[in-house]
Amino acid sequence: MWQLLASFLLAVVVVLVLGPGTIALLRRLKARQTVRSEGPATHYQKSGTPTMGGLLLLVGTAVATLLFVPPEGFTRAALLLFVTVGYGLLGLTDDFLKAVFRRSLGLRARTKFLWQVVLALLPALWLVREDGLTSAALLLPFSAGSEWVLPLWAFLPFSVLVIAGSSNAVNLTDGLDGLAAGTVAAASLGMGLLHARLGDVGGAVYAFSLAGACTGFLWFNSYPARVFMGDTGALALGAGLGSLAILGGTALFLVLIGGIFVAETLSVMVQVFSFKLFHRRVFRMAPLHHHFELAKWPEPVVVARFWVVGILLAVLGLLASVPLR
Repeated sequence: MWQLLASFLLAVVVVLVLGPGTIALLRRLKARQTVRSEGPATHYQKSGTPTMGGLLLLVGTAVATLLFVPPEGFTRAALLLFVTVGYGLLGLTDDFLKAVFRRSLGLRARTKFLWQVVLALLPALWLVREDGLTSAALLLPFSAGSEWVLPLWAFLPFSVLVIAGSSNAVNLTDGLDGLAAGTVAAASLGMGLLHARLGDVGGAVYAFSLAGACTGFLWFNSYPARVFMGDTGALALGAGLGSLAILGGTALFLVLIGGIFVAETLSVMVQVFSFKLFHRRVFRMAPLHHHFELAKWPEPVVVARFWVVGILLAVLGLLASVPLR
């Protein structure tokens, strides 16, 4: 469909056009990144770089989606945008408190988690209301269209797990210049092609818009980054991918296509578990990208290799969908 390419290109253009002015505004607001003391020492030079650049991702995705989504896909695309922007505003509030008001902890963890759960429930509740679901079918990779059926009581918490989990997984991945934007772009294109094949026009246009916004953002965010997306972008990107997967029944494909985010999250979980139980570290540092940094891989090399793996996983996810129903 021509709308997919058009939405991708428009999102790129919107981010490229708005980028310089947005970065200048963030500098005037003194919305600067504060580097964690427990991170790699090489990251101290990033301190002072403007953050909250995820605003560009939100605007680029929304404009391209709304302009090119056909009428039959509008409601679904609007819901995806609502959840994405909702998570983005949650991240923006957190970033603003940290970067501008210098509140080191930002939003209270309890408040942040509550809003993540509320927003994550919306796609599942919409499906229940729209389609009258009493159970939900998840497509199984490598199974010629077979499905795994979840009862409604399990589907609702599963939706929260997928959406909030994806959001926080991308947030963990956002630790190197261009890493999150590049890997999300690859995953979004993979999910977009998958949903186009399933006939989900609204979801496909949204996914291509998201990929285009990430691609445009790389112009400013690739090494050395002129701006960081912050929680504003990272929370929103992951939530968007998770919501798309819930609405399309492709959550298990997202585990494969978004394997980079899964690996980053698991590395943190394994590190914490091992250290608390055995007082030993499995990785030099978690999340996983920091492990390779401390193994003396230059930052651009780590990012480029993660991009390559992300692209290969997206291709693998598409191959796992042949044939679909």
